[in-house]
Amino acid sequence: MEFGTAIHRCVCGCGSRVVTPISPTGWQLTYDGESITLDPSIGNWSFECKSHYWIRKSVVEYVVEWSISEHEPKKKNWKKGIKNLIKRKKKQKK
Repeated sequence: MEFGTAIHRCVCGCGSRVVTPISPTGWQLTYDGESITLDPSIGNWSFECKSHYWIRKSVVEYVVEWSISEHEPKKKNWKKGIKNLIKRKKKQKK
C-alpha cells in the first residue's frame, strides 16, 4: 500500500471528509479484488452528524446512533486498549 490512510466522504451525506489511518493498531483496509472492507467501524463523533457505520464488502451498514453518554466510556476504553497494545508490542521487540 503506497499510503497509510483511507479517505472518504461521510456516508450520511454531510460531505465531511473522513480520514482513517491504516495501521496494525488502527483501521485495516481489505480489498478482495471486488470489494473493500474497512475495519473497525467508523465513528464520526467530532462531526455534527455523529454518524457511525461499518464498510463491509463495499456495503455501508449503519449503527444505531449512540448518545454522547454511551459513547464516551467506549472511546476511553478503546484508547486505553490501543495504548496497552502498543506497550505490549514495544516490550515484545526488546
